[in-house]
Amino acid sequence: MTHRTAVVVGAASGIGRAVAHALAADHCRVTVADRNTVGAQAVAAELGDGHTAATVDVTDEDAVRRLFAQADPLDAVVNTAGFGGIGLITDLAAEEFRAVVDVCLTGAFLVIKHAAPRLRDGAALVSLSSLNARQPAAAMSAYCAAKAGLSMLTQVAALELAPRGIRVNAIAPGFVHTPLTEPAVQIPGVLDEYLDNTPLGRAGTPEEVAEAVLFACKASWLTGEVLDLNGGAHLKRYPDVLSKVEKLAAQ
Repeated sequence: MTHRTAVVVGAASGIGRAVAHALAADHCRVTVADRNTVGAQAVAAELGDGHTAATVDVTDEDAVRRLFAQADPLDAVVNTAGFGGIGLITDLAAEEFRAVVDVCLTGAFLVIKHAAPRLRDGAALVSLSSLNARQPAAAMSAYCAAKAGLSMLTQVAALELAPRGIRVNAIAPGFVHTPLTEPAVQIPGVLDEYLDNTPLGRAGTPEEVAEAVLFACKASWLTGEVLDLNGGAHLKRYPDVLSKVEKLAAQ
């Protein structure tokens, strides 16, 4: 173990878990943070001695403040917290829209706000954006808007933190097999259409996203970047998820 330290938010499963493992393998002492306390503790135990778990809800500013106030000076912070939902704009309740934006955008803002004072000069901050930051999808207004906002937030934060040499970037994955995306896989035709519109013809893995995150943490001349990582899916079109959900509901 070296002196390097990292916090991974949303690390109890999926991409966040893979990122925590990648940073630990790269000799970082990792704090595994998630609102799922048991899951965070399990991942910290997987990483072994020297790694710790913490409970945090990114929509709770006091909780985010406490997480970073208790942290050692940090070399890397990675925020993978996020979720989405389905609903036409004309049907979507405002509180449902806000719930997605609160986690995916406001939560990212709070992580950057409270992590920045604890980052060493020259450290790295990486957020998880999405293909939907640039590719719209009917009935996914909240998620698309939040991730698009996160892309701009990343660039603004890169400008503001550059005087300290802190690099701020985001990774924007396409479809990745995780517990969060499993419900979409169960909708007939969604994954097939996604893969039909992905030049490399397959979905990604959490480990592949973690490799890109690790690159962003190490790349000393990279900042303000939103890196598309989707097998080329951004070159085509997003699947018509709404029609498939409606077809399934009608059965």
